[in-house]
Amino acid sequence: MNQGNMRVYAAELLGTFTLVFLGTASVAAALRTDAPVELVAAFAFGLALLAGLYAFGEVSGGHFNPAVSLAMFLDKRLSANDLVGYWVSQLLGAVLGSIVLLIATNKHTVSLTANRPSSNGTGFVLELVVTALFVLVILQASRSDRFGSSALIAIPLTLVASHLVLIPFTGCSVNPARSFGPALVGNQWTGFWVFVLAPLLGGALAWLVHAAVVRGTIGPAPAPVAEALE
Repeated sequence: MNQGNMRVYAAELLGTFTLVFLGTASVAAALRTDAPVELVAAFAFGLALLAGLYAFGEVSGGHFNPAVSLAMFLDKRLSANDLVGYWVSQLLGAVLGSIVLLIATNKHTVSLTANRPSSNGTGFVLELVVTALFVLVILQASRSDRFGSSALIAIPLTLVASHLVLIPFTGCSVNPARSFGPALVGNQWTGFWVFVLAPLLGGALAWLVHAAVVRGTIGPAPAPVAEALE
């Protein structure tokens, strides 16, 4: 593994850590103060993503989410080897974020930040569709305006909207890494398969719609503005 790859994977790890730690810590804080968890979590995760993109996005592409990396792989912007590297880095970053929250609080608090579906069927459908919409925004924003002002507004705000929709039904994942960290550290696995399968399928669906409708072809993306690895 060369030094460039190490920097890219480190950026994905730290960006995912930023997203998961700040997002789940905000949930824990809201529960302690009886603040409106839905609003606090929605804006905290959106702002945490914005922070991660500013800090690390230009190094790795700012995926911080296995569903996003899968869509980038399908769009020929990421190799198979790098897809695995991104996934490992993202999962490690999420676990580290939950470990820091565990050190600061306790295992029960971490478990409260884990995703849980109100029902598996409802959670699966909603997570799949909302993830697809979220990843569609990322696919287009990352092609036309690499971390310019519009992308840094559109992507975090779409994540805020995703949380406002999904929190009552699933706690909002749209990201297998975000779900994995709290589930592992808090030992809370209720409906966990929903938060792995639905977002990954949503990412694949997003790529298919983007390729067919936005680009007009299912083939490789024509000369994307930015490759994740250069």
